[in-house]
Order: sequence, then structure tokens, then C-alpha cells
Amino acid sequence: MPLVTFKYNDFINLLGYKIPKETLIEKLPMIGGDFSHEVNDEINIEFFPNRPDLTSVEGIARASRAFFEFKTGLQTYEIATSDVLLTVDPSVKKIRPYVTTAVVKNVVMTDELITSLMGLQEKLHVGLGRNRRKVAIGVHNAEPVTPPFVYKAVDPDAVSFVPLAKDEPMTLREILIKHEKGVDYAHLLTNYDKYPLIVDANNNVLSFPPIINGSLTEVTPYTKEIFIDVTGTDKKAINYALNIVTAALAERGGKIYRTTVLDEGKKIFSPDFTPLKQKLSVAFVNRILGTALQEKDVILCLKKMGHNAIDAGNGSLTVDIAAWRSDILHEVDLVEDVAVGYGFDQFETDFPKALTFGRTLPNHNLIEGLRSIMIGIGFNEVTTFVISNQEDEFQRMGLERRTMVEVENPIGEEYSGLRMSLLPSLLKLLRENRHHPLPQQIFEVGIVVDEQAKNRYHLAGLKIDAKANFTECKSLMEAVFRECGCKPAIKEKSHGAFIEGRCAAVMGKETEIGVFGELHPKTIQAFHLEHPMIAFELAADLLQ
Repeated sequence: MPLVTFKYNDFINLLGYKIPKETLIEKLPMIGGDFSHEVNDEINIEFFPNRPDLTSVEGIARASRAFFEFKTGLQTYEIATSDVLLTVDPSVKKIRPYVTTAVVKNVVMTDELITSLMGLQEKLHVGLGRNRRKVAIGVHNAEPVTPPFVYKAVDPDAVSFVPLAKDEPMTLREILIKHEKGVDYAHLLTNYDKYPLIVDANNNVLSFPPIINGSLTEVTPYTKEIFIDVTGTDKKAINYALNIVTAALAERGGKIYRTTVLDEGKKIFSPDFTPLKQKLSVAFVNRILGTALQEKDVILCLKKMGHNAIDAGNGSLTVDIAAWRSDILHEVDLVEDVAVGYGFDQFETDFPKALTFGRTLPNHNLIEGLRSIMIGIGFNEVTTFVISNQEDEFQRMGLERRTMVEVENPIGEEYSGLRMSLLPSLLKLLRENRHHPLPQQIFEVGIVVDEQAKNRYHLAGLKIDAKANFTECKSLMEAVFRECGCKPAIKEKSHGAFIEGRCAAVMGKETEIGVFGELHPKTIQAFHLEHPMIAFELAADLLQ
């Protein structure tokens, strides 16, 4: 969970009201977090990742104003209009298509604000931005540059500028190779022959999203006017990020100015703080929470969570949701806010009304038995991630690609789908432990997900040793079969991950239930390993 650190006195100044530190530490986690620790004047609280608007002290102060009933309801900010214009060039559409901007003036850059702003930016990059793939935020000193701005794609070697933390100009390609941030996020642009860039009217570079800003617009303690750009691949996400950042600066006394983005001839004005309206059934609230709240009670709870709500008749409410609340996706999310506003400590506890007896799942004894067998023949048990990727599952294993269950918004390319085999995960683990002495022999009994999106239990094992061979692997398999009390047939098999002629299939009554043999040198090298290896993988739930 994101850890937010802030000074108590700074928080009180932002809040605008007095609240004892002890009360704050006790009650603040009820909004949706966990108190971590306190050092001198600094309070550390971990907030749930579904509330990115609470990843800064400014957002916490705004939420606390309503939650502690100093000033309930929807917080509003005055937004003026500027003549700042950013034009989106069609060249960037296939790379990073969306951008939104804002200007904030009259900013007083205190140490607390600089620290908070940097922390907020990074937390939004990781959470809401999925490590900058979905959202990347640029915060600039607006004074050295001249609008209108242009967001375009350029040749990696055609433009050079001085990036943050450097003294010499670098081309975009050089930044991806030599700059620390470039190295970290180069994978976001590897599939493109042109890279996105934001420049001003004089072709000064503001930003190379999603990698790094230019040093020309570096924010300093003397900055009074800030220009914010947010680029990404998700239109809703970039608008939420912009709203969160600009609202945080407004909490510090900055004045927000609306800007214009000209995209395909259409003018888009941002930031847009228009509340989202959603219906909420009081009966639905009571059914989910097990309460008997009246309309006025639900309205009060919602106002404590920073919403406005009015009675819409027929037992329903119309709720105004703040433009920075990216977590409200469904009516049930408002029900959660009602529960938080009501107070989890107000819910009565009770004992279960029925006495039941638990029992193990049908395959529990089999799975535990397989673990005991493998430990008994000298293997060490490991547990690896169920999430994998196409390259590890198929390409490195020398197999043709199949349909795997994919993650809709993966945190990175390495975790983009659900594994269909255990062996790639075990090979990756051995790769991380290749500095340890040989032999190494590991196994896992874990879940894989087949093409029908069904969970299946598999047993897989690897042994890496200079003398590992097919005969040893076959004897290990026979030992497992003997201890399980089954006698499956074994026949020759051709498999992309194994050496031809040193691989066998394990046959059940009607179908193939596993494979074992010597791994092919190409497979071993694909996972950056060197020594001979034997491997096996069986469908554990069919091994009866």
C-alpha cells in the first residue's frame, strides 16, 4: 500500500482546523488506511491503493475536513481560464494518444510542498499509472517556456535536449540508453520508431513522456507558476491524475487555470472538475450493509466522504462525486463510502447463527501426498507466481503460442497473463539462484490456468546438475508413480522444450497427463542457465 509521510503541523495548517494528534492517529485510518508509525512530528500512514486521491497530505487534509465534519460535502475550487493551448499532432496517436494539461499560479514552493508533490507524482505513476504505461505526469516551471505547446512524435535521433539530472544535451535515443530514468522505462517505447515529445512555441523541450522532463522547466523553490502535462493510454486515467495533482496544489493556495487541448480539430478544456452524478438506492445500501438507515442518514454519511447527495424520490439519492475520486466505479463503491462515513466501529458484532463443520477439498490429500513424496526423494519445495507472460510460457520453451488468460491492465509485460505451465516459473527461479552450487532440485505443486480458463493443479520439478540425464528423470517419475499407487503408460514424445529422443509422455487412461525428460540446450540458454537439466510436469489432479 502507498505509504504517505507528513508532518502533523503541516497537516493542521492545510486542514484549517484543530485536531489532537492522538485523535488524528486513531481515527484517520478509518477513512481507508493503516497507521504505520510516528517519528517526532512525522506521521506515516498506508492508504489503500484504491484511493489515489489520498496519496498526498493535501488529499488527506481535504478528505479529513469532511470526515471529521469540519466541512462536509463536495469540496469545490475556483478555476479561471487561461490562453494556454496545446496541439496534439496526429503523429503521436499510435504511440501515446492522450494528453491533458493545466496551469496553476500563485504557488508558494515550500519544502513541504516540493516533497509532497514529488511523492504524489511517483505514487500516481506506480498505482494509477501502472508504472507510467497508463499515465505519466510532467510538472514544469512554466516561466521559461512560451505557449502554444505541441505534443508530437519525432525521430529518436532528430532532437536533443538537456534532461533532468544531467548537464549535457542528449538525443531521445541516448536518454533511453544512458539516463537512469531512460533505462528504467525504455521498454514502454521499444515497439516504436518515433518517440513522443512536448515542445513550446520556440521548440524548447518541456517533456519526453513517459520518460523524463527537460531541465529547462525544472521546478525550483522560486517557481510560482506551474504547467502540468499528463500523457497516457487511458483517457479517464489521465484526467483523474490531472485532477488529483491540481487539487493538491489548490489546497496549498495555488490558483487553477483551465487550458485548451486541440485534438483532431476538437477543443478539450482541462482540468474539468464537473462532478460525476450517480444514483444510489437506499434499500440497496441497507441490504448490503445490514442496516436500517434513512435517506437523511445515508446523505450525512456520503457528505462525510466528500460527496453531495440529494433525495431523488422513490427511495433513491442523486450523488455528486468529486472529479478526483477515481475509485467510484459502481453503486456498490458508494455503499462502501456510506459504511466508512457511518463508521466501521458502529457496526454491531455478532456470533454465527449456525454451527458448521469444515472438511478438506477433494484433492487436498492428493496434493499433500505429492508434496511429501517429492520432499522424500530429495527435492526442495518452492512457490512461484501464477502470473506469467507469453514469452516465458511459449517462446522460451520452444512452443507455439496458445490462448492464455490475459490480465487487462498488467503492471508490466512480465506479468501479463496467467500461466499454463509450472516449468517456466521454476526455470526463472533457478535463473535467479544460478550463483548457488550444484546440484539444485526444486518442485512445485501449484495452479495453472488452461485454455478454458479453468484452474488445474500441476506437479512440476527440475534438477540442474552436470550429470543429469533421462535415465535419472525416468527413475524419479517411477518413484512418484509407485508412491501414488498408479501405473501410467510411458511413450516417446516430441516436445519443443526437450531434446528429441530424450523426452517421454505420461499417459493416463485416455489422455496425456504429463511430460518428462532432458531439457534442450536452447531452452536452458533461453532462461540464462548453462548446465544440463532434467524436468517433468504432471497434471496432479489426473494422477490417481
